[in-house]
Amino acid sequence: MAPGGTSDWMAFQGASYFRTAGAQDQYGLSARGLAINTGLPGREEFPDFTEFWIERTGADAYTIYALMDGASVTGAYRFQSRHVAGAGVEQQVSSVLNIRRDIERLGIAPATSMFWYGEGNRAAAVDWRPEIHDSDGLALLTGAGERIWRPLNNPPHDTLDSFADQAPKGFGLIQRDRNFDHYQDDGAFYDRRPNLWVQPQGDWGKGAVMLYAFPTNSETVDNVVSFWTPAAPAKAGQQLQFDYSLSWKSTDPTAVAATAHVVDCWQGVAGRPGAEPVKGARKLVIDFIGEGLAGLDRQSGVTAKIDVVRGKVLANAAYPVVGQKNRWRVTADVAPDAQGPADVRLFLTRGGRALSETVLTPIF
Repeated sequence: MAPGGTSDWMAFQGASYFRTAGAQDQYGLSARGLAINTGLPGREEFPDFTEFWIERTGADAYTIYALMDGASVTGAYRFQSRHVAGAGVEQQVSSVLNIRRDIERLGIAPATSMFWYGEGNRAAAVDWRPEIHDSDGLALLTGAGERIWRPLNNPPHDTLDSFADQAPKGFGLIQRDRNFDHYQDDGAFYDRRPNLWVQPQGDWGKGAVMLYAFPTNSETVDNVVSFWTPAAPAKAGQQLQFDYSLSWKSTDPTAVAATAHVVDCWQGVAGRPGAEPVKGARKLVIDFIGEGLAGLDRQSGVTAKIDVVRGKVLANAAYPVVGQKNRWRVTADVAPDAQGPADVRLFLTRGGRALSETVLTPIF
């Protein structure tokens, strides 16, 4: 509970789900102890935290010990949790898993969130509020040091993205858009929803960060899940250990000043404004902000490096946004092929050097 007992800042409730109210006393997305077979039709398993022991370790600091039990796994967890008013919640997590039977897809450090609609899919905005989502992107810091941003969407059908990596440095579901005017919600306060950043402790080896999403037409349905899945299969009789930290804050750990990061991502009809739309194509528009863009103009040699799978780029441009400080815009008309959606990968570059994080996004 918060001082005075007026609200609570951490809750463990339901299966292995838990969450904190972050830096702005507002619940949003949830974490889980474990995800099993997420994204496999009809086969997801939800192990339970069955026993808890709570140890107070300081002012607004607690260690929670929990036992997990499920058909495919048993486990023991330790959550060293500390709340700092105005800054958020930090948790150091240690877990030991005993695999009871083979698991096809083991999900470590899962986070569950909701994305109904935002500026990129305005056609889904049947509610009067301009945007409704707990998180608006998946951020990754790979083992090689690349910063990746995958905007969330409300897909027309179930989707599963896999981002292969080795020894990942961090990943998480982030709410970058903190502008109240973009939500106009003074009850749910989507502008205050916490981020959840996972930082592995030690070398997690080879595997992939996975992002599973399915369609929703309601803000009460969590339709997005992210997690790490090891490359090595989880076999009956194994004992596995994973240590990591969880940061529940309002600041974005990947939005460093020297690397331009995405602040807006739109989609619309392809072609020039006022002209006939280009059939079979969509326009992707992405805005970046970063101090590394200071002083650059149209004559500075900045371009967008764009690659597309299952589609092709018809036209693209990169340029500074007039009247905005250190803000650049990339526009691209992309035509998905018959096997779509088109998977777009792009970043700002100058003289062979990346100026921004890498954006990965589908176009349906």
